[in-house]
Amino acid sequence: MKNIKGFTLVELLIVIVIIGILAGIAVPTYQSYIEKARFSEVILAAKPFQTAVTIELQSGEGIETLNTGENGIPQAPKASKNLVSVNVTNGVVTATGTKAAGGYTYILEPVDNGAAWTVAGTCVEAGLCKS
Repeated sequence: MKNIKGFTLVELLIVIVIIGILAGIAVPTYQSYIEKARFSEVILAAKPFQTAVTIELQSGEGIETLNTGENGIPQAPKASKNLVSVNVTNGVVTATGTKAAGGYTYILEPVDNGAAWTVAGTCVEAGLCKS
C-alpha cells in the first residue's frame, strides 16, 4: 500500500467539537463586551450634564432650578444609535440607552453640592456602571 497521509475522521471530529466549545464560550462574552461598549456612549453623554450641574451648584444655584436647557445646563442631545435621551430634572441627570445598548438607565444624583455623586439606575444591576 501507498503511504497515505492525512487526518482521520476521529481527529477531525475532535477538532470540530473543540471549536464548538470555544465558540460557545466566546459568543456570550463577546456580546457582553458589545453591550458595555454601546452603553459607554450613554455614560459619556451624561458627563457634560454632570459637570454643568456641579458648576451651577458650586456657584450657589439652587438644585430645584437645574433642569435641561436652563441655568447653564445644556440642551438635551439628539438621540443616536445607542442613546435615547439625557435629561436633568432638579439637578438629577438621567440618561437612557436604546434597545441596542440594552435599554438601561443611568441616573446621577448630586451629593454635597456636586462634590460627590451617587449612581443609580438599571445599569447598576446589569453591571454596566458602578454605583
